[in-house]
Amino acid sequence: MGVFYEYYRAADRAAATVQPEHSREIADASRGVPEFDVVVTKWIDPIVVLGQLVAFAGQVDYSLELVETVELYPPPEGAPRSDEEWDALPEDSPYLEGPGIMELSAEARDMLASVDDARLPMLAEQWAAIKEFSHFTADEDGYMVSLTKDLVGLASRAREHDHLLYCWMSL
Repeated sequence: MGVFYEYYRAADRAAATVQPEHSREIADASRGVPEFDVVVTKWIDPIVVLGQLVAFAGQVDYSLELVETVELYPPPEGAPRSDEEWDALPEDSPYLEGPGIMELSAEARDMLASVDDARLPMLAEQWAAIKEFSHFTADEDGYMVSLTKDLVGLASRAREHDHLLYCWMSL
């Protein structure tokens, strides 16, 4: 089935982690889930796959440390510290099954936000050629250009509003 990643912007960590167990894609006022500016992806993890897009956008070398993240949910300070604590977790614990929320660095946001529209097709082409996408067929429907444009646009709006980017992920 795969892992779903939802990239969104929020003013701060408190806003980003409201109702963390719920998807960011669907606002639900009855459950207290606000409407987020979100881009929904599958298999586009923040460190490796998105990290390579950030490297291409910033015209820098890719490394695993390029997109710095901070884990916000489940809260790291409550994470089990021993095998016994891990074994004692209930089956539905977010530490075992998720979802999870990460904050992405302002530097990653700014590298994506710096891309102008003229560079989008070339950037999407570079990104589509990474090893992690090698099992997909040719991008004849323009999905990669659209996804690249959506992620760059989200980063631009985040920077414009002095927000950071966040990633909500779920199995």
